[in-house]
Amino acid sequence: MRNGVRLTGRIIYQGDPGYEAARKNWDPHTDRCPKVFVFAQNAKDVSNAVIWAKANDVPIRARSGRHSLEVDLSQVDGGIVIDVSDMNSITLNKKEGTVIAGTGNTIGRVVHTLAPLGYMFPFGDSPTVGVGGITLGGGIGPLQRTVGLVSDNLIGVELVDANGRVIIANARQNSDLLWASKGGGGGNFGIYTRYKYKIRRAPSRATVFTIEWPWNQFEEVLKAWQRWAPFTSTRLGTYLEIGPRDGGNVTVQGLYLGCQRKAEELLQPVTSVGTPTSAFIRSLPYSEAVTYLLPPDPVLTHRFSNQFSSAYGNQPFPDKAIQITRKFLEKAEAGESGFFFLSWGGAIENVKPTDSAFFWRDAQYYVEWNASWLDHRDAERSIELVRHTRKKLQPYIYGSYINVPDQGIKNYGEEYYGANYPRLRQIKAEVDPQNVFNFPQSIKPARRREDC
Repeated sequence: MRNGVRLTGRIIYQGDPGYEAARKNWDPHTDRCPKVFVFAQNAKDVSNAVIWAKANDVPIRARSGRHSLEVDLSQVDGGIVIDVSDMNSITLNKKEGTVIAGTGNTIGRVVHTLAPLGYMFPFGDSPTVGVGGITLGGGIGPLQRTVGLVSDNLIGVELVDANGRVIIANARQNSDLLWASKGGGGGNFGIYTRYKYKIRRAPSRATVFTIEWPWNQFEEVLKAWQRWAPFTSTRLGTYLEIGPRDGGNVTVQGLYLGCQRKAEELLQPVTSVGTPTSAFIRSLPYSEAVTYLLPPDPVLTHRFSNQFSSAYGNQPFPDKAIQITRKFLEKAEAGESGFFFLSWGGAIENVKPTDSAFFWRDAQYYVEWNASWLDHRDAERSIELVRHTRKKLQPYIYGSYINVPDQGIKNYGEEYYGANYPRLRQIKAEVDPQNVFNFPQSIKPARRREDC
């Protein structure tokens, strides 16, 4: 205790039993050695931890799902990690058509709670990602063309600010802070404790699909997918994964909110390409369709380290960009390395770029690539491969997704937030002028103008 403030909640200091388990993340590359973990049970525990950290001049990191993809973002050596994963209540209001989710929920837990009750909640490609992290950065996934990003469905938040105060933000109060929370990235404005979302009724059934090809057909499949995916029915969301040449293959997967016969018809422009090695297209009850697309993704047993980068494209890759893609896939190690494309458009475009902090609305697709490694001696080579590939692809891509950060990006404010970055800096200056919540590539407070 210092200055009359005591840490509360479940506290684990360096050297305590459970410390090693507490510091493990989905990506081993991001593990660090903080001074203390606070597993908060409520907003008061979060508030006490923020006040304690300021009094002791200890850097703060917020953590929920342990899926941070870059170093020093959800952990920092010698700092305090305020882990909110125990705060996982879910409150459904059927009359309002809303749900309030505690910040410790995983996206999978929210989705799997609501789906059997007949409600849709947007999701990504992993069930163990924290609902807070995916929401605050935007939240992309296979339902986005139908219901928008996760953040597009956000209508209210509760958070603890840099002074330890609990703040509510919605359309009626602190509306600028709600705007910033819809794509402005986690950890910038405070530590969030609850989120309120509007939700929609789910169809009784949906059609899921997975089609696979040999790796050497990736160019043909990629060209067909990019010509088709952004322009097909907005009830169909799909992504394309291309693995490394060493042991990888090509997979198109996704979800259609309709019958199997129509899904097969819509998929014909890609299923007719090349020689698929397998094609699974199946109508399922909606809750089972969600389970199919969110297979188990354990956090603490993950072996591979990764370096990611991300961007958007508004034209199909020309041959030069495909050649760059091929070189990356030929050099990347076997394992989890590869390229990932997600179809854009539909409901995403129905929100103006300046109506929320998430700016990149006019793309045809999202793209990310990652190099993975098992031996730490291969880290430098893999990181350089990812960042070199970004430089080579620059004529064909733009922007970047804050939830898939790359600390090699220098002008990160503009890359993550586009023309919304100046407004985000102004809001940061209002809610955290001393920049208490800071980390690599965090939003910097705007400078206050001096009085005349």
